[in-house]
Amino acid sequence: MSCKSTKVAPSVDFDHSCSDSVEYLTLNFGPFETVHRWRRLPPCDEFVGARRSKHTVVAYRDAIYVFGGDNGKNMLNDLLRFDVKDCSWCRAFTTGTPPAPRYHHSAVVYGSSMFVFGGYTGDIYSNSNLKNKNDLFEYKFATGQWTEWKVEGSLPVARSAHGATVYSDKLWIFAGYDGNARLNDMWTISLQDREHACWEEIEQSGEIPPSCCNFPVAVCRDKMFVFSGQSGAKITNNLFQFEFNGHMWTRIPTEHLLRGSPPPPQRRYGHTMVAFDRHLYVFGGAADNTLPNELHCYDVDSQSWEVIHPSLDSEMPSGRLFHAAAVIQDAMYIFGGTVDNNVRSGEMYRFQFSCYPKCTLHEDYGKLWENHQFCDVEFILGEREERVLGHIAIVTARCQWLRRKILQARERQRQRTKQDSCEENDEGATGGGTHRPSGRQPMLQVSIREAEAQPFEVLMQFLYTDKIQYPRRGHVQDVLLIMDVYKLALSFKLSRLEQLCVQYIEASVDLQNVLSVCENANKLQLDQLKEHCLNFVVKESHFNQVIMTREFEHLSTPLIVEIVRRKQQPPPRLYSDQPVDIGTSLVQDTKAYLEGGGLEFCDIILLLDGHPRPAHKAILAARSSYFEAMFRSFMPEDGQVNISIGEMVPSKQAFESMLRYIYYGDVNMPPEDSLYLFAAPYYYGFSNNRLQAYCKQNLEMNVTVENVLQILEAADKTQALDMKKHCLHIIVHQFIKVSKLPNLRSLSQLLLLDIIESLATHISDKQCAEMGSDI
Repeated sequence: MSCKSTKVAPSVDFDHSCSDSVEYLTLNFGPFETVHRWRRLPPCDEFVGARRSKHTVVAYRDAIYVFGGDNGKNMLNDLLRFDVKDCSWCRAFTTGTPPAPRYHHSAVVYGSSMFVFGGYTGDIYSNSNLKNKNDLFEYKFATGQWTEWKVEGSLPVARSAHGATVYSDKLWIFAGYDGNARLNDMWTISLQDREHACWEEIEQSGEIPPSCCNFPVAVCRDKMFVFSGQSGAKITNNLFQFEFNGHMWTRIPTEHLLRGSPPPPQRRYGHTMVAFDRHLYVFGGAADNTLPNELHCYDVDSQSWEVIHPSLDSEMPSGRLFHAAAVIQDAMYIFGGTVDNNVRSGEMYRFQFSCYPKCTLHEDYGKLWENHQFCDVEFILGEREERVLGHIAIVTARCQWLRRKILQARERQRQRTKQDSCEENDEGATGGGTHRPSGRQPMLQVSIREAEAQPFEVLMQFLYTDKIQYPRRGHVQDVLLIMDVYKLALSFKLSRLEQLCVQYIEASVDLQNVLSVCENANKLQLDQLKEHCLNFVVKESHFNQVIMTREFEHLSTPLIVEIVRRKQQPPPRLYSDQPVDIGTSLVQDTKAYLEGGGLEFCDIILLLDGHPRPAHKAILAARSSYFEAMFRSFMPEDGQVNISIGEMVPSKQAFESMLRYIYYGDVNMPPEDSLYLFAAPYYYGFSNNRLQAYCKQNLEMNVTVENVLQILEAADKTQALDMKKHCLHIIVHQFIKVSKLPNLRSLSQLLLLDIIESLATHISDKQCAEMGSDI
């Protein structure tokens, strides 16, 4: 079920009387919008307002408000209103003195007012009276009244092309351009009390973004995010986050993004970024002399980027810069901007978000690793024989090297058990002993002499979550730890982990640690990392600083010689066009495991209507609180569990769909499966209602003439009365087509009677009279 054909309802109903962890959804039927669909809405007519760029838009209730900007000749200060329900434009009602015409200002909504700060004013046509502003205006939506806030005390320097947002009843202003230089200061002012409001400069700490302008800001998860922008020679595609509470900046790392996975958007300026749910959406802007029109999405939880593929019926906006964007309910609206050939746009576009709960697959397996429940293997590591517990199912799904080790250990354990059994039988035959019950199998022990506990635990964390918790970047001991992990990844042939380690280490090498990292790489025979360090040292801007350090004096003689020779005669650069092997992901590995790769490690039998389906306890317990409680408290002695969803036994096909969701988070299924599994998240205690949300939209949007009879049968079996009624409605209105379907004849007598009754109810008195006259 790809996003190209899925649709989303305008609202979601929750029954909050159900479990806290799983909100119970109810079905809606009606006109829905296609997920990830761009729609071109009516443009703004010239008699209402000019085409423009460098303006602002804000969302208030069911309307978009556009203020200011420039039309290519003049600065503007009109206020336009677009009604998203009627898709109609008008000039907003205003009284009082509005801000002077301006562009590159900021606008935010607080309460029932819009606040406009700063910007660039003057006459761009005659190039006179041009200056930046630091004034603050309030527009009340209810009365249309413009009011300027006269603030005493210190003021932010006048600026334009800055970032602004509202958080905790305050307006926050960051960076911008003051007419001479780019800025990176931050100011805030309370919007609660106009009479006592005053500006306060914020003392920032951490990895503060470089001075910049023409960038967007967005607030998500109680943090403010800044992406790219114009910052002179320092322009990057870095994403920064700001903690409002501690006033701390952090650069979001990209070292965890594997080669081959979607990269961040290229550096740009004049773009927009909005927040919705746990995502940031970046659109447009000027990127190295191009105007891209892809929509990039950043997941704040997983710290990963992706390019959103629009639905097939999308009306895509062209690339543009200095446009503006706002969010109303579950859609983004983009207006105006500068398009090709410096032309101003008056277009309005709507983009439909998808708002499914996040996939918790990696988190669920991560918790299984952390809490050490249901462990069935003990790794004995290094010379000190340190112990690390794990789960055979996860380890053998992810790593073939460890899989072979476990199989060898299992065979040795079988041989020992067989030998012990023979000895007991011999003793019993001679009357020399009593028979001991076999009892529970002892935990499997696997010895790995070449691994120490600390790097092995990092490797295990990767097996369970597909990522590693990066330690302090640049700290020598932490970099050396990841080098040990890298050595293990090479030995265990974990290509994905190799890439993660290399990217982290290369990004962490700096003037303070490069010699330690180089010496360790030389000792561990990690040639790729050693090469990176040597090239770092002999770089023109680094060499003198590195050789003057105390660490250089204590470096081994062969390495000193290698550095000097490298400086005197750099080796030719070797370029390889060979694709990088990034290995397999957690999803790919658990999928293969369910599809037969894990059959020899099954330790539980799931019974569906008496039919056995082998499975893995650790995986079931990690993903379902129902199975976790069962295996912890009252595990069946015969190792068999009957499967139902409440009183209902799902179909075999629906059961396989549920297993795919449990093992690797798959939500693709036929609509009839969705009906069986609609209540599964509640009954089985999944981490959230992601599966249920997909089932809901699948049912609402994908009932067709071709599958309506199968869904009618499933609805009848599951007592889903609203869905049954919906199916009967479709059958009645499309009966000529439905009557030709071969499986109509296989319906039960009761369902056929339901269809006849629905047809009878639908036929009007006039039609009855016409039918009677024909007899």
